[in-house]
Amino acid sequence: MEEEGARVRPSSLGLAVLSLLFTGPLHPYGMQRLIKLWGKDQVINVGQRANLYKTIARLKDGGLVTVRQSERSQQYPERTVYELTDEGRTAARDWLTEMLAAPRREFPQFPAALSFAMLLGPEAAEAALTRRADVLRERLAELEQDLERYSESLPRVTLLDDEYRRATTAAELSWIDDLRDDLRSGRLTWSKDDLEAQAGTDLTGMGLQPSD
Repeated sequence: MEEEGARVRPSSLGLAVLSLLFTGPLHPYGMQRLIKLWGKDQVINVGQRANLYKTIARLKDGGLVTVRQSERSQQYPERTVYELTDEGRTAARDWLTEMLAAPRREFPQFPAALSFAMLLGPEAAEAALTRRADVLRERLAELEQDLERYSESLPRVTLLDDEYRRATTAAELSWIDDLRDDLRSGRLTWSKDDLEAQAGTDLTGMGLQPSD
């Protein structure tokens, strides 16, 4: 069974399922409800229950979870209750340790967009970044409020993901504000002619000739 479990690819949703089952057997609806109730849907995508079912199926095929029982009710359709296997308990700790220890290249959209920001003019880029900064400012205020509210009743260790999101949101907002200042002051600027001239120099250095 350990060899089977080792072939299951770690994922955030898979880790959530395994971690929730540490508390006891659950059916998929109960897992999704707890993730949302605890606010973990801000860092784990459970919007589509089909993805949750697929993840559970992979964990089951890999020997990390097993069916405990099926529940029937007049009010709800049949629900399958799952529980951890011994291999699943080991995998949960191994996955958690690796995810905490090893940064992963996740290819978010924002850095990808920044890498092609030169396609916009400086004014258009600054306007777009201003819109992003407004959203980040609202998000940061919400995180501050949530942390202040829940830190009074919950252990800090249960709020570490919120602390991380607050820190990364604040850092991104600070960087964007500095970048917007550079754009507005002209310390950072570019033009189509300048970029074409630079590209022409680079192409020539590579033994290629720019087109007219």
